[in-house]
Amino acid sequence: MPKSAISKVKQREFGFIKFEGWMQRHKSFQGMEELKEFLQVFIPSDAYYSCAYYENPKAEMDSKGWLGADLIFDIDADHIPTPCNKIHDKWRCDNCGFSGKGIPPEKCPVCSREKFVVSTWPCEICLDSSKDETLKLLDMLTQDFGFSQKEIRIFFSGHRGYHIIVESKVIETLDAMSRKEIVDYITGLGVDLFHELNAKSKSKTSTFPEVFISNIGLLKRLVQGLQSFMATAKDDDFKNIGLKSNVVEALMRNRNLFLENLQKKGEWIFVKGVGFSSWRKIMMHAIKLQSAKVDTVVTTDIHRLIRLPDTLHGKTGFKKVEFPISDIYTFDPFKDAIAFNGGEVFVNISDAPEFRVGDKIFGPYKNQQVELPTATALFLICKGRAEVVKE
Repeated sequence: MPKSAISKVKQREFGFIKFEGWMQRHKSFQGMEELKEFLQVFIPSDAYYSCAYYENPKAEMDSKGWLGADLIFDIDADHIPTPCNKIHDKWRCDNCGFSGKGIPPEKCPVCSREKFVVSTWPCEICLDSSKDETLKLLDMLTQDFGFSQKEIRIFFSGHRGYHIIVESKVIETLDAMSRKEIVDYITGLGVDLFHELNAKSKSKTSTFPEVFISNIGLLKRLVQGLQSFMATAKDDDFKNIGLKSNVVEALMRNRNLFLENLQKKGEWIFVKGVGFSSWRKIMMHAIKLQSAKVDTVVTTDIHRLIRLPDTLHGKTGFKKVEFPISDIYTFDPFKDAIAFNGGEVFVNISDAPEFRVGDKIFGPYKNQQVELPTATALFLICKGRAEVVKE
């Protein structure tokens, strides 16, 4: 039974996936006890509830009577490029069978179809990356949007990321387009600092408008990103964003002077040999560094179903866990989301990289029969890497 409180239970839609793969939705319950009784009988692999509130949650979508919705964010390693996903994540075109590693392309390079069979793996690097993006988002929600911590709930999703839910009267009746505006802000979409620089690019210095060096807003964050990148970037970092060698040399020679003027005087110094297009690439990279990578579709969908708190994720056997915002730095998904702490199971493992569950390191495995703790065995089974040994 979910322990985390769900507000307005009677007005929400619930959906459940059976182990056979089919989904039942348009369910509603009068309270948590009724929901518990249903779960004990139905026994789903995954359980969900709607971010929306309805007059009649049991009705079909057109007849539900939408009343409002929480503002939800899904931060998942699936949407964050990391060096590890090219090692442990795989994809295969569902049409022609062409395969590759890492994040799947928008279209198959061979047949141009857009449907892929994806196999992902949660590792320490993936989840640390998701946590970094979550921290950026939390800072924006509290500092820029002004939400209090009492209005924000944070969960480990049970797989490779985090869910953030904002419950506030201020936002609950916002439509999809209004929520897209929030997403655009968080992801830095459409932010343009370049027109100001372009207008003054013939002068040796350009004083930023007051808003650029203020202590609020996304523009402040982007200038901070610019300062951080310019202060720490090496030659290869500049080249990786598309700058030529002669431009990189000019930037390195004038870096200290540029940063001193920007930080102390709010002045942008145009460096000889560094054109407007190069500055644009640097600023775009600063935007990328400061924005938070969220699943934009999830936030803008005012009818979205999201995983039920304290239920198991069908891809890992770990729980979706709520925790205080103050605990985000110490929260350990591989320890704090374990659902089964006793017993052992014999499994046949096809293949698995080295991984951690709890305080123990397991693997790597290749075509082996091993006795493992229940939580570890369940994790491998859910990832499709192992099967229970039949007696």
